[in-house]
Amino acid sequence: MITQARRGDFPIPHPPKASKGDFPIPHPPKVNKGDMQHRSLKKAPPQSSVPYPAAPRETPSKPPSVLHDLGMLALKIGVFVVIAIVLFTFVYGFHYNSEPGMNPAIKDGDLVLYYRLSKDYDARDLALVNFRGETQVRRVIATAGDTVDITEDGLIINGSLQQEQEIFEETELYLDGPAFPMTLGPNQIFVLGDSREHATDSRLYGPIYKEDTLGKAITILRRRNF
Repeated sequence: MITQARRGDFPIPHPPKASKGDFPIPHPPKVNKGDMQHRSLKKAPPQSSVPYPAAPRETPSKPPSVLHDLGMLALKIGVFVVIAIVLFTFVYGFHYNSEPGMNPAIKDGDLVLYYRLSKDYDARDLALVNFRGETQVRRVIATAGDTVDITEDGLIINGSLQQEQEIFEETELYLDGPAFPMTLGPNQIFVLGDSREHATDSRLYGPIYKEDTLGKAITILRRRNF
Protein backbone atom coordinates (compact mmCIF):
# COMPACT_ATOMS: atom_id res chain seq x y z
CA MET A 1 0.00 0.00 0.00
CA ILE A 2 1.46 3.34 -1.07
CA THR A 3 1.16 6.22 1.36
CA GLN A 4 1.09 9.82 0.25
CA ALA A 5 3.94 12.05 1.36
CA ARG A 6 3.01 14.91 3.61
CA ARG A 7 4.22 18.45 3.41
CA GLY A 8 6.56 18.22 6.35
CA ASP A 9 8.28 15.04 5.30
CA PHE A 10 10.71 16.84 2.88
CA PRO A 11 12.21 20.09 4.22
CA ILE A 12 12.72 22.89 1.63
CA PRO A 13 16.35 24.27 1.64
CA HIS A 14 16.85 28.05 1.76
CA PRO A 15 19.95 29.93 0.36
CA PRO A 16 22.14 31.56 2.98
CA LYS A 17 21.78 35.29 3.39
CA ALA A 18 24.82 37.41 2.42
CA SER A 19 26.16 39.92 4.89
CA LYS A 20 27.66 43.36 4.09
CA GLY A 21 31.22 42.21 4.52
CA ASP A 22 31.01 39.33 2.09
CA PHE A 23 31.19 41.50 -1.10
CA PRO A 24 33.61 44.51 -0.83
CA ILE A 25 32.58 47.61 -2.83
CA PRO A 26 35.44 48.94 -5.07
CA HIS A 27 36.32 52.63 -4.79
CA PRO A 28 38.07 54.78 -7.48
CA PRO A 29 41.65 55.75 -6.79
CA LYS A 30 42.20 59.12 -5.27
CA VAL A 31 43.89 61.78 -7.34
CA ASN A 32 46.24 64.24 -5.71
CA LYS A 33 45.93 67.97 -6.44
CA GLY A 34 49.57 68.10 -7.50
CA ASP A 35 48.99 65.58 -10.22
CA MET A 36 46.11 67.66 -11.61
CA GLN A 37 48.23 70.81 -11.61
CA HIS A 38 51.10 68.97 -13.27
CA ARG A 39 48.83 67.68 -16.02
CA SER A 40 47.24 71.07 -16.65
CA LEU A 41 50.65 72.70 -17.04
CA LYS A 42 51.71 70.50 -19.98
CA LYS A 43 52.63 72.53 -23.01
CA ALA A 44 50.88 72.10 -26.34
CA PRO A 45 53.03 70.73 -29.15
CA PRO A 46 54.91 73.48 -30.97
CA GLN A 47 53.36 74.62 -34.25
CA SER A 48 55.40 74.66 -37.41
CA SER A 49 56.75 78.08 -38.33
CA VAL A 50 56.76 77.25 -42.06
CA PRO A 51 53.89 79.15 -43.74
CA TYR A 52 51.39 77.26 -45.89
CA PRO A 53 51.94 77.75 -49.63
CA ALA A 54 49.54 80.25 -51.12
CA ALA A 55 47.10 79.07 -53.81
CA PRO A 56 48.32 80.00 -57.31
CA ARG A 57 46.50 82.92 -58.82
CA GLU A 58 44.79 82.36 -62.15
CA THR A 59 46.20 84.66 -64.78
CA PRO A 60 43.51 86.02 -67.08
CA SER A 61 43.75 84.52 -70.60
CA LYS A 62 44.56 86.98 -73.31
CA PRO A 63 42.09 87.30 -76.18
CA PRO A 64 43.38 85.97 -79.51
CA SER A 65 45.16 88.59 -81.51
CA VAL A 66 44.20 89.79 -84.98
CA LEU A 67 47.23 88.04 -86.46
CA HIS A 68 46.13 84.76 -84.90
CA ASP A 69 42.64 85.14 -86.38
CA LEU A 70 44.07 85.97 -89.79
CA GLY A 71 46.37 82.96 -89.59
CA MET A 72 43.49 80.61 -88.77
CA LEU A 73 41.41 82.09 -91.60
CA ALA A 74 44.28 81.64 -94.04
CA LEU A 75 44.71 78.03 -92.89
CA LYS A 76 41.02 77.26 -93.46
CA ILE A 77 41.09 78.88 -96.88
CA GLY A 78 44.21 76.89 -97.77
CA VAL A 79 42.59 73.60 -96.74
CA PHE A 80 39.48 74.46 -98.75
CA VAL A 81 41.57 75.33 -101.82
CA VAL A 82 43.53 72.06 -101.59
CA ILE A 83 40.30 70.03 -101.31
CA ALA A 84 38.78 71.90 -104.27
CA ILE A 85 41.89 71.30 -106.40
CA VAL A 86 41.86 67.58 -105.62
CA LEU A 87 38.13 67.28 -106.36
CA PHE A 88 38.23 69.16 -109.65
CA THR A 89 41.43 67.47 -110.80
CA PHE A 90 40.60 63.82 -110.14
CA VAL A 91 36.83 63.62 -109.51
CA TYR A 92 34.99 66.47 -111.26
CA GLY A 93 35.72 68.80 -114.13
CA PHE A 94 34.38 71.95 -115.78
CA HIS A 95 34.11 72.50 -119.51
CA TYR A 96 33.42 75.86 -121.13
CA ASN A 97 31.37 75.20 -124.27
CA SER A 98 32.37 77.34 -127.22
CA GLU A 99 31.00 75.43 -130.25
CA PRO A 100 27.44 75.03 -131.62
CA GLY A 101 27.37 71.23 -131.97
CA MET A 102 24.91 70.69 -129.08
CA ASN A 103 22.42 73.51 -129.76
CA PRO A 104 19.85 74.06 -128.36
CA ALA A 105 20.57 71.83 -125.31
CA ILE A 106 24.02 73.37 -124.69
CA LYS A 107 24.77 76.81 -126.03
CA ASP A 108 27.90 78.83 -126.58
CA GLY A 109 29.21 80.08 -123.22
CA ASP A 110 27.58 77.40 -121.06
CA LEU A 111 29.57 75.67 -118.33
CA VAL A 112 29.31 71.89 -118.20
CA LEU A 113 30.10 70.09 -114.94
CA TYR A 114 31.10 66.47 -115.54
CA TYR A 115 32.03 63.48 -113.41
CA ARG A 116 35.38 61.92 -114.33
CA LEU A 117 34.90 58.60 -112.52
CA SER A 118 31.64 57.64 -114.27
CA LYS A 119 32.09 56.17 -117.75
CA ASP A 120 29.26 53.68 -117.77
CA TYR A 121 27.05 55.28 -120.42
CA ASP A 122 23.46 54.68 -121.43
CA ALA A 123 21.66 55.98 -124.49
CA ARG A 124 20.83 59.73 -124.22
CA ASP A 125 23.65 60.44 -121.74
CA LEU A 126 26.02 63.33 -122.45
CA ALA A 127 29.68 62.38 -122.79
CA LEU A 128 32.70 64.65 -123.06
CA VAL A 129 35.11 63.55 -125.79
CA ASN A 130 38.30 64.86 -127.36
CA PHE A 131 38.55 65.29 -131.13
CA ARG A 132 41.77 66.73 -132.55
CA GLY A 133 42.61 68.44 -129.29
CA GLU A 134 39.14 69.98 -128.89
CA THR A 135 36.80 68.97 -126.07
CA GLN A 136 33.24 68.31 -127.18
CA VAL A 137 29.99 67.45 -125.47
CA ARG A 138 28.08 64.80 -127.43
CA ARG A 139 24.96 62.72 -126.87
CA VAL A 140 25.33 58.94 -126.62
CA ILE A 141 23.12 57.31 -129.25
CA ALA A 142 24.19 53.66 -129.06
CA THR A 143 26.38 51.43 -126.86
CA ALA A 144 28.28 48.15 -127.20
CA GLY A 145 26.47 45.53 -129.28
CA ASP A 146 24.09 47.98 -131.00
CA THR A 147 23.91 48.29 -134.76
CA VAL A 148 23.76 51.84 -136.11
CA ASP A 149 22.65 52.83 -139.60
CA ILE A 150 21.92 56.18 -141.23
CA THR A 151 19.75 56.21 -144.33
CA GLU A 152 17.54 58.64 -146.21
CA ASP A 153 14.83 57.86 -143.66
CA GLY A 154 17.02 58.94 -140.76
CA LEU A 155 18.81 57.34 -137.80
CA ILE A 156 18.18 53.62 -137.33
CA ILE A 157 19.27 51.71 -134.19
CA ASN A 158 18.97 47.91 -134.21
CA GLY A 159 16.56 48.12 -137.13
CA SER A 160 14.26 50.73 -135.53
CA LEU A 161 13.87 54.25 -136.92
CA GLN A 162 14.51 56.70 -134.08
CA GLN A 163 11.96 59.42 -133.28
CA GLU A 164 13.99 62.14 -131.58
CA GLN A 165 11.65 64.83 -130.27
CA GLU A 166 14.44 67.22 -129.21
CA ILE A 167 16.23 67.10 -132.58
CA PHE A 168 15.08 69.69 -135.15
CA GLU A 169 17.48 68.87 -137.99
CA GLU A 170 17.84 65.84 -140.24
CA THR A 171 20.53 63.25 -139.52
CA GLU A 172 22.62 62.85 -142.68
CA LEU A 173 25.85 61.05 -143.55
CA TYR A 174 29.24 62.71 -144.01
CA LEU A 175 31.10 61.81 -147.19
CA ASP A 176 34.44 61.34 -145.34
CA GLY A 177 32.94 59.28 -142.53
CA PRO A 178 32.92 55.52 -141.83
CA ALA A 179 30.69 53.03 -143.64
CA PHE A 180 27.23 52.17 -142.35
CA PRO A 181 25.64 50.09 -140.96
CA MET A 182 28.13 49.42 -138.15
CA THR A 183 27.95 47.25 -135.03
CA LEU A 184 29.67 48.61 -131.94
CA GLY A 185 32.31 46.51 -130.24
CA PRO A 186 32.93 46.07 -126.49
CA ASN A 187 33.31 49.33 -124.54
CA GLN A 188 32.41 51.41 -127.60
CA ILE A 189 29.80 54.17 -127.85
CA PHE A 190 28.34 56.06 -130.82
CA VAL A 191 27.81 59.80 -130.25
CA LEU A 192 26.03 62.55 -132.17
CA GLY A 193 25.59 66.27 -131.68
CA ASP A 194 22.08 67.64 -131.28
CA SER A 195 22.78 70.17 -134.06
CA ARG A 196 23.03 67.50 -136.75
CA GLU A 197 23.92 69.88 -139.61
CA HIS A 198 26.92 71.47 -137.84
CA ALA A 199 28.26 68.87 -135.36
CA THR A 200 31.40 66.80 -135.84
CA ASP A 201 30.62 63.44 -134.25
CA SER A 202 30.73 59.67 -134.81
CA ARG A 203 29.47 60.19 -138.37
CA LEU A 204 32.94 61.59 -139.05
CA TYR A 205 35.33 59.85 -136.61
CA GLY A 206 33.34 56.65 -135.94
CA PRO A 207 32.62 55.02 -132.57
CA ILE A 208 34.86 55.83 -129.60
CA TYR A 209 35.95 53.84 -126.58
CA LYS A 210 34.62 54.68 -123.13
CA GLU A 211 38.16 54.94 -121.76
CA ASP A 212 38.90 57.76 -124.22
CA THR A 213 36.10 59.96 -122.89
CA LEU A 214 36.63 62.55 -120.16
CA GLY A 215 33.48 61.73 -118.21
CA LYS A 216 29.72 62.07 -118.01
CA ALA A 217 28.02 65.49 -117.90
CA ILE A 218 25.89 65.96 -114.78
CA THR A 219 25.03 69.69 -114.73
CA ILE A 220 24.85 72.54 -117.22
CA LEU A 221 25.30 76.12 -116.00
CA ARG A 222 23.91 78.59 -118.52
CA ARG A 223 25.78 81.87 -118.66
CA ARG A 224 24.15 83.53 -121.67
CA ASN A 225 20.66 83.86 -123.13
CA PHE A 226 18.80 82.78 -119.99
